[in-house]
Amino acid sequence: MSKNQPHVSLHDGRRAPQLGFGTWQIPEADVPAAIHAALEAGYRSIDTAYIYYNEAGVGRGIAQSGIARDELFIATKVWNNRHGHDSTKAALRESLDRLQLDYVDLYLIHWPVPQEKRYIDAWEALIQLRDEGLAKSIGVCNFQVPHLQKLLDKTGVLPVVNQIELHPYFQQAELRAYHADHDIATEAWSPLGQGSVLEDPALAAIAHKHQASTAQVILRWHLQMGHMAIPKSVTPARIQENFNLFNLRLDDEDMAAIGALDRAEGRIGPDPDQFHLMKG
Repeated sequence: MSKNQPHVSLHDGRRAPQLGFGTWQIPEADVPAAIHAALEAGYRSIDTAYIYYNEAGVGRGIAQSGIARDELFIATKVWNNRHGHDSTKAALRESLDRLQLDYVDLYLIHWPVPQEKRYIDAWEALIQLRDEGLAKSIGVCNFQVPHLQKLLDKTGVLPVVNQIELHPYFQQAELRAYHADHDIATEAWSPLGQGSVLEDPALAAIAHKHQASTAQVILRWHLQMGHMAIPKSVTPARIQENFNLFNLRLDDEDMAAIGALDRAEGRIGPDPDQFHLMKG
């Protein structure tokens, strides 16, 4: 894996690049070029999902890169309508076919969908897929504390990663504290708040102070907080800019100013306790 960026240690003994490249909302036809730009910039972690409908494009981009498989960290996710022992295992095999890979580095349950009461079945399937070597590490997305605790109570196995909505306007302190207490890595999706925080005057002032972009400041905040993050872009210059932040260092005053931006109403995406979209 690339040595040009920090990694996080996972509780299963593996490690992952702290900064990854997200592919949500990138059309399949555009994904290979975006992945080429990301890999050229230095990214080695790529995040996709079945429901993004671009796994095949991700696979083409990886295949065309010429980069050795063991230098890459590839993650994908099982969708809500495939929770269950057999259906979850079949879903990963289908994703592997689309990705043209023998294994993924991280397989995630995309949403808990607690109304369906099947995420434990899905998690038990992920444990088996890990043991079979088809997923090197296993994790979840959008799980709240009660969902994580239920995984532990029912299976004795906690995810290595919980990928959650996390940005300066929605900082999820309680959930992050649970992660810290249970050695679960926190990974931020929409780490830039889908652009909603880029015009914030406090962040703009910090960016001006460091002669950096606001996006670089936000991503650097994530890294200094210990989060993994997966920013997304299709613009090569922006992809490069987002990655060029390892010489940037925020001071205590900067970190406190960003911490003060947290809002009770800051959530942009769905509430995991309510979200139950099953179509896929």
